[in-house]
Amino acid sequence: MSFTVAIVGRPNVGKSTLFNRLVGKKLALVDDTPGVTRDRRPGDAKLIDLRFTIIDTAGLEETGPDTLEGRMRAQTEAAIDEADLTLFVVDAKSGLTPLDKTFGELLRRSGKPVVLVANKSEARGSDGGFYDAFTLGLGEPCPISAEHGQGMIDLRDAIVAAIGEERAFPEEIDEAVTNVSVAPGSLEEGDEEEEPDYDETKPLRVAIVGRPNAGKSTLINRFLGEDRLLTGPEAGITRDSISVEWDWRGRTIKMFDTAGMRRKAKVQEKLEKLSVADALRAIRFAETVVIVFDATIPFEKQDLQIADLVLREGRAAVLAFNKWDLVEDPQAVLADLREKTERLLPQARGIRAVPISGQTGYGLDKLMQNIIDTDRVWNRRISTAKLNRWLEHQQIQHPPPAVSGRRIKLKYMTQVKARPPAFMVSCTRADALPESYVRYLTNGLRNDFQLPGVPIRIHFKASDNPFENRKKKR
Repeated sequence: MSFTVAIVGRPNVGKSTLFNRLVGKKLALVDDTPGVTRDRRPGDAKLIDLRFTIIDTAGLEETGPDTLEGRMRAQTEAAIDEADLTLFVVDAKSGLTPLDKTFGELLRRSGKPVVLVANKSEARGSDGGFYDAFTLGLGEPCPISAEHGQGMIDLRDAIVAAIGEERAFPEEIDEAVTNVSVAPGSLEEGDEEEEPDYDETKPLRVAIVGRPNAGKSTLINRFLGEDRLLTGPEAGITRDSISVEWDWRGRTIKMFDTAGMRRKAKVQEKLEKLSVADALRAIRFAETVVIVFDATIPFEKQDLQIADLVLREGRAAVLAFNKWDLVEDPQAVLADLREKTERLLPQARGIRAVPISGQTGYGLDKLMQNIIDTDRVWNRRISTAKLNRWLEHQQIQHPPPAVSGRRIKLKYMTQVKARPPAFMVSCTRADALPESYVRYLTNGLRNDFQLPGVPIRIHFKASDNPFENRKKKR
């Protein structure tokens, strides 16, 4: 991207709506409630012929640095420092407030180019608010409607005038960025068809999920070595699923911080429902999911439901027992957690579990190594010849049961896909095969082909009878 733009303004002026309009997707949560956005969220923006990086920020408020709103303001100020240009959004419908004037002065002192944006200019009676915006001393306001997409050409012209033609239209296109957008799809296809070996250079998508206040954002901040995400003692601070990129031992990791997921019965507010839906999208987009448990109160019912959801989605899962620095007897607690993991998560036998502390950094390297190892298992492919030899051996050891006096025969087996490993077995009377024998085959695959901790799916297909539709000869 040629330059970076930050969207700032007081709460509820339409910053996230404008962000979604510029990136062309509904990435940021939008609601009538003020203060929905809390963390700064980057995205790739397209405006007519402009290409740039856009950063959505929390609403600016005057408050103490120790409060949640104060920490949100610190995140916004960090985005202003990072950006080359600032879009200062005001609400033309409701007019200027003293808060707008305060932050207009702050942006003037920053010394960076500012484009004043008068949003909601399509509303009746917005002319007064538009002309009031001149009093901020930031130049002529650009009237737009982020909701309806009006005024985007004028906004484009204002950005080009503020940033300059050379920055807006660089002569050389960054080929490396172009290649990144193409590579993941082609690598995934290669993993499944042409290149069965694990590709250790492919960027890895990791989602961090768990109950509220389990320490997910603190964990990611420790990985990054900076206060990139908003944290604090309050539960439910994170609302949007925020993605961050960093390198671990030469490999690109794209990590998604998600909102804490409470029991469905307790989720009543519309905003929390949107946050949970955003977290579920992050799980589906990710390859490996780290389920963060609070080590002081592990294996709550909601923890198990989240783990079951991740496994049903077919993701590779790793358990992280966070807040290990608060555990008094680590050896006894670790033995108890291992026993409960095997007993309470039988659908992912052998799942990797790592004690960590996002506050101190304990166990983070081990957690990352387990994430890589689990992703390698999740991508594993097994040859058809090995599978059929294994299937024959399994039937000799434990033949399928006879149902209604008729024996079920398993004829042929092949792996139809990886990510997660899925297999197809051709057999007779597929609908009559008992669930207990399916579990026997699943556990056998897991043990004999080293597939611990990942979902395994086996589909049974009845072979066609060539004589089924022939008429009986008289």
